[in-house]
Amino acid sequence: MPERTGDDRIAEEQAALRRVATLVARGVAPEEVLAAVAGEGGRLFHADYATMGRYDPDGAATVVASWSSTGTPGPVGTRALLGGRNVNTLIFRTGRATRIDDYADASGPIAEYIREFGFRAVVGVPVSVEGRLWGVMVVGSCAGPLPEGTEARLAGFTELAAAAIANAEAQAALAVSRARIVAAADAARRRIEHDLHDGAQQHLVSLALDVRTAQAAVTGGIAQQLDRIATGLDDVLDELREIARGLHPAILAERGLPAAIRTLARRSAVPVRVDIQVARRLPEPVEITAYYTVAEALTNAAKHARAATADIHVTERDSVLHMRVRDDGRGGADFRKGSGLVGLKDRAEALGGHLRMDSPPGGGTTLEIILPLHDPDGPRPSPGAAGTPEQAARR
Repeated sequence: MPERTGDDRIAEEQAALRRVATLVARGVAPEEVLAAVAGEGGRLFHADYATMGRYDPDGAATVVASWSSTGTPGPVGTRALLGGRNVNTLIFRTGRATRIDDYADASGPIAEYIREFGFRAVVGVPVSVEGRLWGVMVVGSCAGPLPEGTEARLAGFTELAAAAIANAEAQAALAVSRARIVAAADAARRRIEHDLHDGAQQHLVSLALDVRTAQAAVTGGIAQQLDRIATGLDDVLDELREIARGLHPAILAERGLPAAIRTLARRSAVPVRVDIQVARRLPEPVEITAYYTVAEALTNAAKHARAATADIHVTERDSVLHMRVRDDGRGGADFRKGSGLVGLKDRAEALGGHLRMDSPPGGGTTLEIILPLHDPDGPRPSPGAAGTPEQAARR
């Protein structure tokens, strides 16, 4: 086999970087990008193993991606405390690439863990995300020191890894921000509904009673005029109640999603079949989003689709709410036409869910919404996290 030239090595390195860059450009999950970085780096440098590690706030490092030339990499999720003299700890302290060509002299929990696998030499490069040290990429060899310049060549891979992590963090921050906006809007609607009920509605009820009382005391044209005024007040009160119900339906807050959906079905101008397999109260943002989605779907079925029937199916499985609303109308609905469903799609995505629509012309419209039943304001996993640590290193 002919010896590889410098040009061959450069071409091989560029091809590996392109493969990783393609994953980043496609916006794949950071876990997939980090696994590709470890694999491409390990193969490129003919190492025996390569890992991507994340520095955790508690002073430990967690393996988030791993590759081995034997095909049996170390378990993702392995954690070890920093400390002593080893590549992971030195990079954490200095923020600079480093190497140890003989791990016999290394120390600390990570060094003990690495020596168990027979590794002799290790090179590590920091992974920095938007100016902060996030983690480390490490390649190791059982045979001896890795070539000079390995640190500089690894830097291209860690830059791509950092881009994937930064993208994931930005998406997570955006989702949390959108969820806060949705929650704030819902709270504002509740306040308006309460103000209308306790203020304007009660005032109108009192005025209508006063007018009816005055009507009973007079006759003739004045009585007729008072009757028209009282009727007008009753009409305004009914309209105000409908507005308040649309802002934040009381039945949803008092009795939950199943009762609220059945109420929408009873009021619908289109006959609706309902199948709800949810037996408990769900997180408030989820209930509100599901309710407004049903309300919008039934309104569209009656006003635009000219449907004869509609079906609502709601289930809860594996901590996820699945809901489908289908009508037999004329179809042709499109998010791009400025439908009110666009706002509901944004709301679903803000909660970490999805709203999908299938509406072929003449084939009816099906809306499917999937909403995770977690607290949208609760903690989310760090990008690149592999889940609960499976193995703690010796201390």
